[in-house]
Amino acid sequence: MYFQSKGKDEVTYDAIVVGSGLSGGWAAKELTEKGLKVAMIERGREIKHVTGYTTASMDSWEFEHRGRPTAAVKEEYWAGTRTGYTANEEIRHLFEKDVDHPYEETRRCDWIRGYHTGGRSLMWGKQSYRWNERDFTANLEEGVGIDWPLRYKDLEPWYAYVEKFAGISGSYEKLDVLPDSVFQPAMELNCAEKFVKEGLEKNFPGRKLIIGRAAHLTAPTEEHLALGRGTCQYRNRCSRGCPYGAYFSTQAATLPAAVKTGNLTLIHDQIVYQVIFDDESGKATGVRTIDQNTKEQKEYFAKVIFLNASSINSAWIMMQSTSKTHPNGLGNESDQLGRNLMDHHLEAGAGGVVEGFDDKYYFGRRPNGIYIPRFTNWGNDKRDFLRGFGYQGGAARGRGEQSEEEFGAAFKESQTAPGPWTINFGGFGETLPDPNNRFTLTDKKDQWGLPIINFDAGWGDNEWKMRKPWSTRLLKCWKKRVLKTFIPFIIQKKRQVLVSTKWVVQEWAEILKLQC
Repeated sequence: MYFQSKGKDEVTYDAIVVGSGLSGGWAAKELTEKGLKVAMIERGREIKHVTGYTTASMDSWEFEHRGRPTAAVKEEYWAGTRTGYTANEEIRHLFEKDVDHPYEETRRCDWIRGYHTGGRSLMWGKQSYRWNERDFTANLEEGVGIDWPLRYKDLEPWYAYVEKFAGISGSYEKLDVLPDSVFQPAMELNCAEKFVKEGLEKNFPGRKLIIGRAAHLTAPTEEHLALGRGTCQYRNRCSRGCPYGAYFSTQAATLPAAVKTGNLTLIHDQIVYQVIFDDESGKATGVRTIDQNTKEQKEYFAKVIFLNASSINSAWIMMQSTSKTHPNGLGNESDQLGRNLMDHHLEAGAGGVVEGFDDKYYFGRRPNGIYIPRFTNWGNDKRDFLRGFGYQGGAARGRGEQSEEEFGAAFKESQTAPGPWTINFGGFGETLPDPNNRFTLTDKKDQWGLPIINFDAGWGDNEWKMRKPWSTRLLKCWKKRVLKTFIPFIIQKKRQVLVSTKWVVQEWAEILKLQC
């Protein structure tokens, strides 16, 4: 039997939004502003804006292990540790322990989760780029997957609507491959980035190196200020939560907008695992939940239900939502739930040293990098793979040469002296849809008695071909004020060993007309 608190009326709303992350926050904002009474159901705990960001203003020496994970933590966050990110002491509290939320792998999949108010809107990279016209037609033109049911012109007004509210900083470039957004003022490139930009664009007409397009407020509008949001402070501690509300998150933007209407009920600690479907009416009427603390079961009802529990968890819910009409799961007559699992492929690129700017430094810690938009399979550029990739990265100065002393004045001085300018580029490539890349529900259960997921997904031939141009061989050069050396920073994991190719070296050398 399912528990209904004080009768069905008290758990009935105009709409239910499952999940409070990026898309859930937007759904709640839009529905409440249209006058609907909305229940936003979050499976995790509450994190309040500002006060909930417990490490936001801590310095590195205030952490017991200077941010590094211990051996015990690596076991608890076994999937997150593989990414080299989520087990970090500064941000670990925003991610879930993999031992408490297990999953299985036939082929490896790094499933990173944050179950709390705002979800991964508190941890995302904030890079925000529009699709171009061909992105919407590529499947049709290439015979891959299925055709998109809409085109760029259909979505363009909504891009603008979202960008104005969220606040996207960036530069206007008038590129067909990367349409401009509605921008806040762009962050500035530093001297090394400007130097590489000049060489790249001079020797490769049509290619661009631009500042990243990031969801950071650089000049808040009255609408932003009314929600309590402020200007980016260039602290680069975004992954801990932003007390200034400068980057776009549920807590900073969509949640206060929804709360302002008086139409939102925010419910925490309730794991939605099933959509209730009425076979007679042919409509979804509500959701079933399990309290993550007490394991008590409840039902909530509404005329409209939005599943915003992330792509994986939303499909997981639909798979469990069986009925006479949908015996294989809600909307799964075609057996497509869980299939075509896709993400960008990354973790390969090149880096180097930029000479000639030792008299220059920069102010603050810019929470953004550089971007080289896609140029492969665009215009006259033809490759032996479909689609393309962009580069993200940036230039900075690290520490100088370390002192041989382990303490004392010389050691202290070595810690404060700036080192050389370095720059790095990492590729982000598109993954083609493949129905064999999927996840399924196993017979094993988690601590709430819900089915555990098994992932079976990986890269195809197209992705591996695309990765070859991303990294270069060691390239030694002798000119001053040039990109002195390109050093591959290939991250080798169990399934990742990348091969550098000679023609890539030649491309990079040509960028700056190096004699190598």
